Amino acid sequence: MAIPSRIAGAGGGRKPRVPPLPPARTLLTAFAAAVALAVLCLLSSSPAASLSGSWRSGARNGDKYLYWGGRIDCPGKHCSSCAGLGHQESSLRCALEEALFLGRTFVMPSRMCLSSVHNTKGVLPRSGTSKQRWEENSCAMESLYDIDQISRTVPVILDNSKKWHDMVSRSMKLEVGGVVRVTGVSRDELKQNPLYSTALIINRTASPLAWFMECKDRKNRSSVMLSYKFLPSMPAKQLKDAANKMKEILGDYDAIHVRRGDLLKNRKDRFGVERSLHPHLDRDTRPEYITKRIAKWIPPGRTLFIASNERTPGFFSLLSDRYKLAYSSNFSSILDPIIENNYQLFLAERLMMQGAKTFVKTMREFDSDLTLCDDPKKNTKVWQRPVYTDD
Repeated sequence: MAIPSRIAGAGGGRKPRVPPLPPARTLLTAFAAAVALAVLCLLSSSPAASLSGSWRSGARNGDKYLYWGGRIDCPGKHCSSCAGLGHQESSLRCALEEALFLGRTFVMPSRMCLSSVHNTKGVLPRSGTSKQRWEENSCAMESLYDIDQISRTVPVILDNSKKWHDMVSRSMKLEVGGVVRVTGVSRDELKQNPLYSTALIINRTASPLAWFMECKDRKNRSSVMLSYKFLPSMPAKQLKDAANKMKEILGDYDAIHVRRGDLLKNRKDRFGVERSLHPHLDRDTRPEYITKRIAKWIPPGRTLFIASNERTPGFFSLLSDRYKLAYSSNFSSILDPIIENNYQLFLAERLMMQGAKTFVKTMREFDSDLTLCDDPKKNTKVWQRPVYTDD
Protein backbone atom coordinates (compact mmCIF):
# COMPACT_ATOMS: atom_id res chain seq x y z
CA MET A 1 0.00 0.00 0.00
CA ALA A 2 1.67 3.16 -1.22
CA ILE A 3 1.21 6.10 1.11
CA PRO A 4 -0.68 8.88 -0.70
CA SER A 5 0.68 12.39 -1.12
CA ARG A 6 -0.69 15.23 0.97
CA ILE A 7 -3.79 16.69 -0.64
CA ALA A 8 -4.06 20.48 -0.46
CA GLY A 9 -7.48 22.08 -0.34
CA ALA A 10 -8.47 24.81 -2.76
CA GLY A 11 -8.74 28.35 -1.46
CA GLY A 12 -10.20 31.69 -2.50
CA GLY A 13 -13.06 32.23 -4.90
CA ARG A 14 -16.72 33.17 -4.37
CA LYS A 15 -18.34 32.03 -1.17
CA PRO A 16 -20.50 29.02 -2.06
CA ARG A 17 -24.20 28.75 -1.28
CA VAL A 18 -24.79 26.73 1.88
CA PRO A 19 -26.60 23.51 0.89
CA PRO A 20 -29.32 21.84 2.97
CA LEU A 21 -28.10 19.68 5.85
CA PRO A 22 -27.60 16.05 4.78
CA PRO A 23 -29.02 13.06 6.69
CA ALA A 24 -27.17 11.94 9.87
CA ARG A 25 -25.85 8.78 8.20
CA THR A 26 -24.26 10.86 5.42
CA LEU A 27 -22.64 13.11 8.01
CA LEU A 28 -21.12 10.13 9.82
CA THR A 29 -19.77 8.74 6.54
CA ALA A 30 -18.26 12.08 5.59
CA PHE A 31 -16.67 12.42 9.03
CA ALA A 32 -15.11 8.96 8.80
CA ALA A 33 -13.76 9.74 5.33
CA ALA A 34 -12.25 12.99 6.58
CA VAL A 35 -10.50 11.19 9.44
CA ALA A 36 -9.13 8.55 7.04
CA LEU A 37 -7.85 11.24 4.68
CA ALA A 38 -6.20 13.15 7.50
CA VAL A 39 -4.30 10.11 8.75
CA LEU A 40 -3.17 9.06 5.27
CA CYS A 41 -1.95 12.59 4.68
CA LEU A 42 0.14 12.28 7.82
CA LEU A 43 1.79 9.21 6.30
CA SER A 44 2.82 11.06 3.15
CA SER A 45 6.44 11.94 2.49
CA SER A 46 7.58 15.47 3.19
CA PRO A 47 10.95 17.24 3.12
CA ALA A 48 10.29 18.63 6.59
CA ALA A 49 10.10 16.75 9.85
CA SER A 50 6.81 17.00 11.65
CA LEU A 51 4.82 15.57 14.52
CA SER A 52 1.08 15.47 14.75
CA GLY A 53 -0.53 15.21 18.15
CA SER A 54 0.64 13.39 21.22
CA TRP A 55 1.86 9.95 20.09
CA ARG A 56 0.37 7.43 22.48
CA SER A 57 -0.42 4.37 20.41
CA GLY A 58 -0.70 1.87 23.25
CA ALA A 59 0.71 -0.78 20.89
CA ARG A 60 3.03 -3.56 21.93
CA ASN A 61 6.60 -3.48 20.58
CA GLY A 62 5.78 -6.18 18.05
CA ASP A 63 2.96 -4.05 16.67
CA LYS A 64 5.09 -1.01 15.84
CA TYR A 65 6.19 -0.30 12.29
CA LEU A 66 8.94 1.47 10.37
CA TYR A 67 8.10 2.79 6.89
CA TRP A 68 10.83 4.25 4.65
CA GLY A 69 8.92 4.64 1.38
CA GLY A 70 7.05 2.80 -1.35
CA ARG A 71 10.23 2.29 -3.41
CA ILE A 72 13.84 1.70 -2.44
CA ASP A 73 15.71 5.04 -2.40
CA CYS A 74 12.43 6.92 -2.80
CA PRO A 75 11.87 9.55 -1.43
CA GLY A 76 15.26 10.52 -2.83
CA LYS A 77 17.03 11.26 -6.07
CA HIS A 78 16.36 7.76 -7.42
CA CYS A 79 12.56 8.17 -7.52
CA SER A 80 12.79 8.92 -11.24
CA SER A 81 15.72 6.60 -11.93
CA CYS A 82 16.89 3.20 -10.79
CA ALA A 83 20.12 2.11 -9.13
CA GLY A 84 21.69 -1.30 -9.64
CA LEU A 85 20.97 -4.34 -7.49
CA GLY A 86 24.06 -3.79 -5.28
CA HIS A 87 23.06 -0.24 -4.39
CA GLN A 88 19.45 -1.22 -3.74
CA GLU A 89 20.56 -4.11 -1.52
CA SER A 90 22.77 -1.71 0.45
CA SER A 91 19.81 0.62 0.97
CA LEU A 92 17.48 -2.22 1.89
CA ARG A 93 20.01 -3.61 4.39
CA CYS A 94 20.32 -0.17 5.98
CA ALA A 95 16.55 0.15 6.41
CA LEU A 96 16.27 -3.39 7.79
CA GLU A 97 19.08 -2.70 10.24
CA GLU A 98 17.30 0.39 11.55
CA ALA A 99 14.12 -1.64 12.06
CA LEU A 100 16.18 -4.23 13.95
CA PHE A 101 17.74 -1.50 16.09
CA LEU A 102 14.36 0.07 16.88
CA GLY A 103 12.64 -3.27 17.51
CA ARG A 104 10.05 -2.50 14.82
CA THR A 105 8.51 -4.36 11.90
CA PHE A 106 9.88 -3.05 8.60
CA VAL A 107 7.35 -2.17 5.90
CA MET A 108 9.21 -3.40 2.82
CA PRO A 109 8.43 -2.12 -0.70
CA SER A 110 6.64 -4.91 -2.53
CA ARG A 111 8.62 -4.37 -5.74
CA MET A 112 12.21 -3.54 -6.74
CA CYS A 113 12.99 -1.45 -9.81
CA LEU A 114 15.06 -3.04 -12.58
CA SER A 115 17.94 -0.94 -13.88
CA SER A 116 18.13 -1.03 -17.68
CA VAL A 117 21.93 -0.90 -17.37
CA HIS A 118 21.95 -4.28 -15.60
CA ASN A 119 18.86 -5.90 -17.10
CA THR A 120 18.99 -7.23 -20.67
CA LYS A 121 16.42 -10.01 -20.42
CA GLY A 122 13.48 -8.87 -22.54
CA VAL A 123 12.46 -5.35 -23.46
CA LEU A 124 11.61 -2.71 -20.88
CA PRO A 125 8.70 -0.77 -22.46
CA ARG A 126 8.40 2.98 -21.95
CA SER A 127 4.81 3.49 -23.09
CA GLY A 128 1.66 3.38 -20.96
CA THR A 129 0.80 4.98 -17.65
CA SER A 130 3.35 5.55 -14.91
CA LYS A 131 1.83 2.65 -12.97
CA GLN A 132 2.14 0.35 -16.00
CA ARG A 133 5.74 1.43 -16.60
CA TRP A 134 6.55 0.76 -12.94
CA GLU A 135 5.03 -2.73 -13.17
CA GLU A 136 6.99 -3.45 -16.37
CA ASN A 137 10.27 -2.07 -15.06
CA SER A 138 10.19 -3.72 -11.64
CA CYS A 139 9.86 -7.16 -10.12
CA ALA A 140 8.13 -8.56 -7.05
CA MET A 141 10.36 -8.52 -3.98
CA GLU A 142 9.20 -12.06 -3.22
CA SER A 143 10.69 -13.21 -6.54
CA LEU A 144 14.12 -12.14 -5.25
CA TYR A 145 14.10 -12.78 -1.49
CA ASP A 146 12.59 -15.18 1.02
CA ILE A 147 10.48 -12.74 3.05
CA ASP A 148 9.61 -15.35 5.68
CA GLN A 149 13.28 -16.16 6.25
CA ILE A 150 14.18 -12.46 6.51
CA SER A 151 11.39 -12.04 9.06
CA ARG A 152 13.05 -14.55 11.39
CA THR A 153 15.73 -11.90 11.97
CA VAL A 154 13.89 -8.66 11.19
CA PRO A 155 10.07 -8.79 11.14
CA VAL A 156 8.89 -7.67 7.70
CA ILE A 157 5.57 -7.03 5.98
CA LEU A 158 5.14 -5.95 2.35
CA ASP A 159 3.51 -2.61 1.62
CA ASN A 160 0.88 -4.24 -0.59
CA SER A 161 -0.18 -6.75 2.06
CA LYS A 162 -3.54 -6.91 3.80
CA LYS A 163 -1.73 -6.66 7.13
CA TRP A 164 -0.31 -3.25 6.18
CA HIS A 165 -3.72 -2.09 4.95
CA ASP A 166 -5.19 -3.23 8.26
CA MET A 167 -2.46 -1.43 10.20
CA VAL A 168 -3.15 1.87 8.42
CA SER A 169 -6.84 1.39 9.16
CA ARG A 170 -6.03 0.66 12.78
CA SER A 171 -3.98 3.84 13.06
CA MET A 172 -7.07 5.80 12.00
CA LYS A 173 -9.06 4.37 14.90
CA LEU A 174 -6.59 5.39 17.61
CA GLU A 175 -7.88 8.11 19.89
CA VAL A 176 -4.77 10.27 19.73
CA GLY A 177 -3.13 9.26 16.45
CA GLY A 178 -0.26 6.83 16.07
CA VAL A 179 1.79 8.07 13.11
CA VAL A 180 4.92 10.20 13.22
CA ARG A 181 6.73 11.52 10.15
CA VAL A 182 10.41 12.33 10.61
CA THR A 183 13.37 13.58 8.58
CA GLY A 184 16.98 13.94 9.68
CA VAL A 185 16.48 12.24 13.06
CA SER A 186 19.14 9.77 14.27
CA ARG A 187 18.16 6.22 15.06
CA ASP A 188 19.26 6.74 18.66
CA GLU A 189 16.81 9.63 18.95
CA LEU A 190 14.06 7.57 17.34
CA LYS A 191 14.60 4.85 19.93
CA GLN A 192 15.03 6.98 23.04
CA ASN A 193 12.64 9.91 22.54
CA PRO A 194 9.08 8.88 23.54
CA LEU A 195 7.67 11.25 20.92
CA TYR A 196 8.95 8.72 18.37
CA SER A 197 9.36 5.47 20.30
CA THR A 198 5.69 5.23 21.29
CA ALA A 199 4.36 5.86 17.78
CA LEU A 200 2.56 3.01 16.08
CA ILE A 201 4.09 3.91 12.70
CA ILE A 202 7.30 5.86 12.08
CA ASN A 203 7.18 7.27 8.55
CA ARG A 204 10.86 7.84 7.83
CA THR A 205 12.09 10.11 5.07
CA ALA A 206 15.64 8.83 4.59
CA SER A 207 18.61 10.49 2.87
CA PRO A 208 17.63 12.31 -0.36
CA LEU A 209 20.74 10.77 -1.96
CA ALA A 210 20.01 7.09 -1.25
CA TRP A 211 18.79 5.12 1.74
CA PHE A 212 22.19 3.51 2.31
CA MET A 213 23.64 6.95 3.00
CA GLU A 214 21.95 6.69 6.43
CA CYS A 215 24.53 3.98 7.25
CA LYS A 216 27.54 5.54 5.54
CA ASP A 217 28.91 7.23 8.67
CA ARG A 218 29.42 3.91 10.47
CA LYS A 219 32.75 2.89 8.93
CA ASN A 220 33.56 0.40 11.67
CA ARG A 221 32.07 -2.76 10.18
CA SER A 222 32.37 -4.59 13.49
CA SER A 223 29.61 -2.32 14.84
CA VAL A 224 27.16 -3.27 12.09
CA MET A 225 24.12 -5.03 13.56
CA LEU A 226 23.00 -6.64 10.31
CA SER A 227 25.75 -8.35 8.32
CA TYR A 228 26.53 -7.19 4.80
CA LYS A 229 26.05 -10.84 3.84
CA PHE A 230 22.52 -10.92 5.27
CA LEU A 231 20.51 -10.27 2.10
CA PRO A 232 22.80 -12.42 -0.11
CA SER A 233 21.92 -15.30 2.24
CA MET A 234 18.16 -14.71 1.87
CA PRO A 235 17.32 -15.60 -1.77
CA ALA A 236 13.84 -16.66 -2.81
CA LYS A 237 13.22 -20.40 -2.42
CA GLN A 238 12.92 -21.07 -6.16
CA LEU A 239 16.34 -19.47 -6.75
CA LYS A 240 17.90 -21.44 -3.91
CA ASP A 241 16.41 -24.69 -5.23
CA ALA A 242 17.71 -23.97 -8.74
CA ALA A 243 21.21 -23.23 -7.42
CA ASN A 244 21.20 -26.45 -5.39
CA LYS A 245 20.37 -28.44 -8.53
CA MET A 246 23.24 -26.80 -10.43
CA LYS A 247 25.65 -27.43 -7.55
CA GLU A 248 24.66 -31.07 -7.48
CA ILE A 249 25.42 -31.39 -11.21
CA LEU A 250 28.80 -29.65 -10.95
CA GLY A 251 29.94 -31.46 -7.81
CA ASP A 252 33.25 -30.07 -6.54
CA TYR A 253 33.94 -26.77 -8.33
CA ASP A 254 35.54 -23.32 -8.10
CA ALA A 255 34.11 -20.00 -9.28
CA ILE A 256 35.10 -16.56 -10.49
CA HIS A 257 33.01 -13.43 -10.84
CA VAL A 258 34.16 -11.30 -13.78
CA ARG A 259 32.45 -7.91 -13.83
CA ARG A 260 33.27 -6.03 -16.99
CA GLY A 261 30.47 -4.45 -19.05
CA ASP A 262 29.11 -1.67 -16.86
CA LEU A 263 32.49 -0.86 -15.24
CA LEU A 264 34.51 -0.57 -18.46
CA LYS A 265 33.58 3.03 -19.10
CA ASN A 266 36.37 5.17 -20.47
CA ARG A 267 36.27 8.82 -21.43
CA LYS A 268 38.69 11.16 -23.15
CA ASP A 269 40.22 14.12 -21.35
CA ARG A 270 40.61 17.53 -22.96
CA PHE A 271 43.75 16.31 -24.73
CA GLY A 272 41.96 13.34 -26.26
CA VAL A 273 43.62 10.79 -23.96
CA GLU A 274 41.55 7.80 -22.78
CA ARG A 275 40.88 7.74 -19.03
CA SER A 276 39.29 5.13 -16.76
CA LEU A 277 38.12 4.96 -13.13
CA HIS A 278 39.49 1.39 -12.96
CA PRO A 279 42.71 1.55 -15.01
CA HIS A 280 43.67 -2.14 -14.63
CA LEU A 281 40.21 -3.71 -14.83
CA ASP A 282 40.00 -4.28 -18.57
CA ARG A 283 43.43 -5.92 -18.59
CA ASP A 284 42.99 -7.99 -15.44
CA THR A 285 39.64 -9.44 -16.52
CA ARG A 286 40.86 -10.71 -19.89
CA PRO A 287 41.28 -14.51 -20.06
CA GLU A 288 45.06 -14.49 -20.47
CA TYR A 289 45.50 -12.44 -17.31
CA ILE A 290 42.81 -14.36 -15.43
CA THR A 291 44.70 -17.58 -16.18
CA LYS A 292 47.89 -16.22 -14.65
CA ARG A 293 46.13 -14.63 -11.68
CA ILE A 294 44.10 -17.63 -10.51
CA ALA A 295 46.79 -20.27 -11.14
CA LYS A 296 48.07 -19.93 -7.57
CA TRP A 297 44.58 -20.54 -6.12
CA ILE A 298 42.88 -22.92 -8.57
CA PRO A 299 44.89 -25.85 -9.97
CA PRO A 300 44.43 -26.97 -13.61
CA GLY A 301 41.78 -29.56 -14.36
CA ARG A 302 39.25 -28.10 -11.93
CA THR A 303 35.64 -27.27 -12.86
CA LEU A 304 35.39 -23.47 -13.03
CA PHE A 305 32.02 -21.73 -12.85
CA ILE A 306 32.15 -18.28 -14.47
CA ALA A 307 29.60 -15.56 -13.65
CA SER A 308 30.07 -12.46 -15.80
CA ASN A 309 28.29 -9.60 -17.53
CA GLU A 310 30.70 -9.83 -20.49
CA ARG A 311 28.56 -10.14 -23.61
CA THR A 312 31.17 -11.22 -26.17
CA PRO A 313 30.52 -14.87 -27.14
CA GLY A 314 33.44 -17.18 -26.38
CA PHE A 315 35.31 -14.44 -24.51
CA PHE A 316 36.57 -16.86 -21.82
CA SER A 317 37.24 -19.83 -24.11
CA LEU A 318 41.01 -19.51 -23.59
CA LEU A 319 40.48 -20.65 -19.99
CA SER A 320 39.24 -24.02 -21.27
CA ASP A 321 42.86 -25.02 -21.93
CA ARG A 322 43.31 -25.37 -18.15
CA TYR A 323 39.80 -25.71 -16.70
CA LYS A 324 36.44 -27.33 -17.33
CA LEU A 325 34.26 -24.27 -17.81
CA ALA A 326 30.64 -23.91 -16.70
CA TYR A 327 28.20 -21.01 -17.08
CA SER A 328 24.63 -20.40 -16.00
CA SER A 329 23.68 -20.76 -19.68
CA ASN A 330 24.60 -24.46 -19.39
CA PHE A 331 21.63 -24.87 -17.04
CA SER A 332 18.86 -23.33 -19.15
CA SER A 333 16.50 -26.22 -18.42
CA ILE A 334 16.73 -25.34 -14.71
CA LEU A 335 16.84 -21.55 -14.94
CA ASP A 336 14.63 -20.58 -17.90
CA PRO A 337 11.35 -21.57 -16.20
CA ILE A 338 12.01 -19.26 -13.20
CA ILE A 339 14.32 -16.45 -14.37
CA GLU A 340 12.53 -13.34 -15.62
CA ASN A 341 15.27 -10.73 -15.21
CA ASN A 342 19.00 -10.41 -14.62
CA TYR A 343 18.57 -9.62 -10.92
CA GLN A 344 17.13 -13.09 -10.38
CA LEU A 345 19.88 -14.57 -12.54
CA PHE A 346 22.60 -12.84 -10.53
CA LEU A 347 21.11 -14.01 -7.22
CA ALA A 348 21.19 -17.60 -8.51
CA GLU A 349 24.76 -17.14 -9.74
CA ARG A 350 25.74 -15.58 -6.42
CA LEU A 351 24.58 -18.74 -4.66
CA MET A 352 26.78 -20.73 -7.02
CA MET A 353 29.75 -18.52 -6.18
CA GLN A 354 29.07 -18.86 -2.46
CA GLY A 355 29.07 -22.65 -2.81
CA ALA A 356 32.39 -22.87 -4.63
CA LYS A 357 35.44 -24.40 -2.99
CA THR A 358 37.51 -21.39 -4.08
CA PHE A 359 35.83 -18.15 -5.11
CA VAL A 360 37.67 -15.26 -6.79
CA LYS A 361 35.93 -11.88 -6.98
CA THR A 362 36.54 -9.14 -9.52
CA MET A 363 37.59 -6.53 -6.94
CA ARG A 364 38.15 -6.61 -3.19
CA GLU A 365 35.43 -5.86 -0.66
CA PHE A 366 36.93 -7.53 2.41
CA ASP A 367 40.59 -8.04 3.36
CA SER A 368 40.37 -11.81 2.98
CA ASP A 369 38.94 -11.69 -0.57
CA LEU A 370 40.74 -13.28 -3.51
CA THR A 371 40.46 -10.94 -6.50
CA LEU A 372 41.26 -10.68 -10.20
CA CYS A 373 42.04 -6.96 -9.99
CA ASP A 374 43.74 -4.87 -7.32
CA ASP A 375 41.95 -1.64 -8.25
CA PRO A 376 39.66 -0.44 -5.44
CA LYS A 377 36.02 -1.34 -5.93
CA LYS A 378 34.88 1.95 -4.46
CA ASN A 379 34.67 4.73 -7.02
CA THR A 380 37.68 6.98 -6.34
CA LYS A 381 36.50 9.52 -8.96
CA VAL A 382 40.09 9.66 -10.21
CA TRP A 383 40.28 9.15 -13.97
CA GLN A 384 43.55 7.48 -14.99
CA ARG A 385 45.11 6.09 -18.15
CA PRO A 386 44.10 2.45 -18.72
CA VAL A 387 46.94 -0.05 -18.36
CA TYR A 388 47.07 -2.98 -20.80
CA THR A 389 50.62 -4.24 -20.25
CA ASP A 390 52.30 -5.90 -17.27
CA ASP A 391 53.17 -3.31 -14.62
